[in-house]
Amino acid sequence: MGGLQPWHWIIVIAVFVLLFGAKKLPDAARSLGKSMRIFKSEIKEMQADGKSDQPTQISSERIDAERPVGHTEPSSDKRPA
Repeated sequence: MGGLQPWHWIIVIAVFVLLFGAKKLPDAARSLGKSMRIFKSEIKEMQADGKSDQPTQISSERIDAERPVGHTEPSSDKRPA
């Protein structure tokens, strides 16, 4: 009951042919395939970039780690109180 039966697919295909015409459907399918290939390659590239970026210490984290506990920076705010 939940799935599409073969005759449902036939109706869907017939509606697409009537709406878009038989000449435009191959071009539409080709452009959809090209878009999907571009999308997949971009996703793979993003995943590769994410894996290559190992967590590194930021310079401020290294400075904080080298400071003794309880040490505070002098305030650079020169406004009068």
